[in-house]
Amino acid sequence: MDLQKKLKLALNDNRLLILGVQVLFGFQFNGIFQELFVELPYPSRVLETCGLTLLMVSIAFLVAPSMHHRLVEGGRDNARVLKLATDFAGFALLPLAFALAFDMFVAVAWTLGLVTGITIGATFFLVTILSWYLLGFLLRSKKPTMAKDKTVRTPLDVQVDQLLTEARLIIPGAQALLGFQFAVTLMRAFAELPDAVKMLHVAALCCIGLAVILLMAPASIHRIAFGGEDDPAFVKVASWLVIAAPLPLAFGIALDTFVAAGRALQSDRAASLLGLAAVVVLLGTWYVYPLAQRLLRKKGRP
Repeated sequence: MDLQKKLKLALNDNRLLILGVQVLFGFQFNGIFQELFVELPYPSRVLETCGLTLLMVSIAFLVAPSMHHRLVEGGRDNARVLKLATDFAGFALLPLAFALAFDMFVAVAWTLGLVTGITIGATFFLVTILSWYLLGFLLRSKKPTMAKDKTVRTPLDVQVDQLLTEARLIIPGAQALLGFQFAVTLMRAFAELPDAVKMLHVAALCCIGLAVILLMAPASIHRIAFGGEDDPAFVKVASWLVIAAPLPLAFGIALDTFVAAGRALQSDRAASLLGLAAVVVLLGTWYVYPLAQRLLRKKGRP
């Protein structure tokens, strides 16, 4: 299989993974504002907050390869981006496995008791590790790998296809998260929050909304301006839109991490630390690391 097809498959695989992660992130954020959440034991609320943070890390890893493809390679197909997509998908699954186990424990322990919760949570963690990692390593084939910096000429139609795939990778989960954010504003628990925290949530709502608008724009422009035809001008404009969209998305996720953590832990300090950590992780993986790689590339370093 040639590099172009491999990279397209990698993007589609990440697209499959991130949709579930982002929807689960939205559900978890929504759950923190349910009426019975405050009745959970404090350790369970801590685990729910940890799960929310771990899902944020998974999202960061799954979006990162697309940002490298745009910022470092300018949309050209490169073996380094393919390897990055493969490695980061593997990294993203581990925090997802822990988050899923935490959620299963909290839900089952609340319903059926502590021992049953621990048993089912641990069982789910083992099943995910066996299914996502051990089985993969056992079936891994010994095929020759491509040269690390191999770059191939990418036809215009492939560039357009990959660009729209990268937009589709992020947008379904962002739209789902936006819906959960709207729903939270109508909950009694949200009404009881301090006005300053409500304003932060509204800011997060606006950030996610802006990200969704930017991610939908390439499809609209492709239809209205270019009639669905492949055009280098479309690739240039749409690339900048896809590059720009994760910026408000990162701030939206970080702000809502702060809001949710404050509600769950009843600690502004802990919430501030988690919100700051979210900004650092998301902007670091989506912008700082790719731009650093781009700078090294220009200086002739690997």
